[in-house]
Amino acid sequence: MTVHLHWFLPTGGDGRTLVDRHAYTDGGIKRSRITPVSGVRAPDIEYLAQIAKAAEQLGFEAVLTPTGTWCEDAWLTTVALAQHTERLKFLVAFRPGVISPVLAAQMAATYQRITRGRLLLNVVTGGDSTEQRRFGDHLDHDRRYARTDEFLSVVRGVWGGRPYDFDGEHYQVRGGLTALPPDPLPEIFFGGSSAAAGPVAARHTDVYLTWGEPPAAVKEKIDWIRGLAAAEGRTVRFGIRLHTISRDSSAEAWATANRLLDDLDPDTVAAAQQALGKSESVGQQRMLALHGGSRDELEIAPNLWAGVGLVRGGAGTALVGSHAEVADRIEEYHALGVEHFVLSGYPHLEEAYWFGEGVIPDLAARGLLPAAPASPLLGVPAANGRPASAPGGAPLLVAGGR
Repeated sequence: MTVHLHWFLPTGGDGRTLVDRHAYTDGGIKRSRITPVSGVRAPDIEYLAQIAKAAEQLGFEAVLTPTGTWCEDAWLTTVALAQHTERLKFLVAFRPGVISPVLAAQMAATYQRITRGRLLLNVVTGGDSTEQRRFGDHLDHDRRYARTDEFLSVVRGVWGGRPYDFDGEHYQVRGGLTALPPDPLPEIFFGGSSAAAGPVAARHTDVYLTWGEPPAAVKEKIDWIRGLAAAEGRTVRFGIRLHTISRDSSAEAWATANRLLDDLDPDTVAAAQQALGKSESVGQQRMLALHGGSRDELEIAPNLWAGVGLVRGGAGTALVGSHAEVADRIEEYHALGVEHFVLSGYPHLEEAYWFGEGVIPDLAARGLLPAAPASPLLGVPAANGRPASAPGGAPLLVAGGR
């Protein structure tokens, strides 16, 4: 079992700080309670294309795009970016409650033909009722998962190439089909830490995703889902969602993490924690419990840092350390059964290069990846103190990116 590495497309905006631009206070509608920050990068197609091209060049298999009212639409953005890349896959996040399952199945089939098979699907049931209501969805937490269960049954049913009937509480379908099913069928990624989420993962998921928790907690989740899937006569693979701060030395990496914290004033952290604390998501509550809103003792396991979650919703932990240390942690999670690593870092362009040029060769040397492709700029001398492969000729981020 080799490691599959994926990166992240910041379709809600990017920047050099941890001050989240979307996922707390009022969901990004107003910013009156958020400390103004400099260096915010708009998620325009030109910038996102830079990240996508960098990810492809560095050897990432796919990029995850988020879903929500605070970001660009994942389907439209990624199909546009497919025209700027050749091999990169797109892990498209979407909410099953706001789209017909038959239409979603048809969209996936069309996407596969347009991109020649580069679609992966990330099903996001939704853990925030406030945001769900913005989409017109008024179901409570557990009923949303019950609907997702039905949704995925319909999607897989209509991919069969023959008219498909379904009669459930949330969907009634007569003769649903995709005339030309997707080839290959997109893998379905799914996450959820609640009791309502587990059976859905067991029945439908190809890859179960967890946010980055200490290895012992991740093992408990893996064992839980494996047991549920076995009862369904299925096997499920596993993935983890993490940020990374990887540098040439451990001291440099931790200095970068600490500088990111320096940008956070107490009011910003308090506003984020207040809003995130209202989330119905069990996974979100587990993220918050890792740090308790305090800056003290944020290294919750070796090289696992919970500082991101002070202000960011969703994935709130980062692997911090030297390239070898980060590779050690990936190898540790891999030994537990984690196959897919969905990674990110601020800013996403520069951090892709830090990880891609530092950690990926180490993982390949350990036999966890195919041999890393040689850079087309290998042997080209550095200019003005920067690596020849630095994005756009710009210097790589150093110690906080200031």
